Amino acid sequence: MADITLSTTAYCKLLLHAAKYPQRAINGVLLAEKARSKDSKGLKVVDAIPLFHLTLGLAPMMEVALMQIDEYCKKKGLVIAGYYQANEHFKDSTPNGIAYRIAERIHDYYNEACLLMIDNAKLSLDGGHEALQVYTRHDTRWKLQECRDPLEDGATDHIYSLMQEKAYRKLVDFDNHLDNTSLDWKNLEINRELSI
Repeated sequence: MADITLSTTAYCKLLLHAAKYPQRAINGVLLAEKARSKDSKGLKVVDAIPLFHLTLGLAPMMEVALMQIDEYCKKKGLVIAGYYQANEHFKDSTPNGIAYRIAERIHDYYNEACLLMIDNAKLSLDGGHEALQVYTRHDTRWKLQECRDPLEDGATDHIYSLMQEKAYRKLVDFDNHLDNTSLDWKNLEINRELSI
């Protein structure tokens, strides 16, 4: 498996999701640009779409979310390239059956897929890349990677600033969107703030 790099946008959005619901398990998907050639090395995750904070593995809601995200990806030249999850229990950062099942489904369509687990015990006000555990698929199993820092330069500065501003209050996940369809699950406002 090649190196994985998280854009500032993807990193900030997944940590904002965890910060908005610290008492709950949360999940989402990671988006990457479609590979321009088969020789390209590395996976560059460019965005994250927050999914759920109420019930992570509810199949009908997950299917609706993934269909809408897939349509969005087709329009933007992106692909669903990974899955992230933070467990409800503070000291539990291991993937569970839901994480493996969704990551497997993504891997069926994108063989460079990754699985990110957020270690709640290592989350801090400035984010901290050590709060992320990266899993990749080897043969038939997902294995924890001992890899370099997966973040773009400056990502921790951005998350620190966003946490200070309590920007997580503005983040919309798919559960919020299902409650009020006028809320944008793509979080384009946060994307714009991060593109400065």
